[in-house]
Amino acid sequence: MQQHTWKAGRFNLQWTTRRPLIMGILNATPDSFSDGGRFNQTEFAIRHAEQLLKEGTNILDIGAESTRPGAKPVDSDEEWHRLEPILTELVRWNVPISVDTMKAFVMRRSVDLGVDILNDVYGFRDDGAEAVLASSSAGAVVMHMQGEPRTMQADPHYSDVVVEVKDFLQQRINRLETLGVDTHRILVDPGFGFGKNQAHNVSLMKSTRLFSTMANGVLIGVSRKRLIGEITGEPDPVQRIHGSVAAAVFAAQHGAAVVRVHDVKATRDGIVTYAALTD
Repeated sequence: MQQHTWKAGRFNLQWTTRRPLIMGILNATPDSFSDGGRFNQTEFAIRHAEQLLKEGTNILDIGAESTRPGAKPVDSDEEWHRLEPILTELVRWNVPISVDTMKAFVMRRSVDLGVDILNDVYGFRDDGAEAVLASSSAGAVVMHMQGEPRTMQADPHYSDVVVEVKDFLQQRINRLETLGVDTHRILVDPGFGFGKNQAHNVSLMKSTRLFSTMANGVLIGVSRKRLIGEITGEPDPVQRIHGSVAAAVFAAQHGAAVVRVHDVKATRDGIVTYAALTD
């Protein structure tokens, strides 16, 4: 199996064909769609981070602002207030730490604290975000979003969703590279559910192989999302584990570098089984 490397802060993260890295989700928000704000207190968040590592996650991804459809924005100071005590502890663990934020203010403080990856649903378009990334050694996840969280699902429209998302991501890659960001630091994310309807999401998922050829590879984040619920008929996000694992295995089969998931053990078991049976 071919081996690849993602340069991310303190780490050179390696994955192989059919064995993507697993990014475990830690929502430090009171209004997460997937876990109802169960981990928005520092003690609970740290305990959950420990559990994700025990289950086999390769990367911890911490977010403190919900970006679910209709979510209200959180100001920079409040977002950092939620993140700082959690990150202060987690960066001491010597494991790859990612921060899910679209604010340059939060990015700067995160990399100053020692965070390894900046995961930006807004594609580093906030004023100053590009400069923070370029002046750091952090890995980057550059995501596509049509609109903004409060209104993005009102009436998403594309002439050709795959072409338009690919073009946007390529423009962002080109821009970051001109600022000196090494291509091996950059992953792309098509942004499932961020200004896309079900048909858009399915088309993008079927194009995973195409997106895997961009920059240093593609992150696939569909865990517990409406995409899975509409396929399986399951309205409760917590009960979408089986469909989410199937989607993660599909992503592994089609060249994903990273799968971003809530259910780490189930995902890991699915991926290692698939890899063992296809070696």
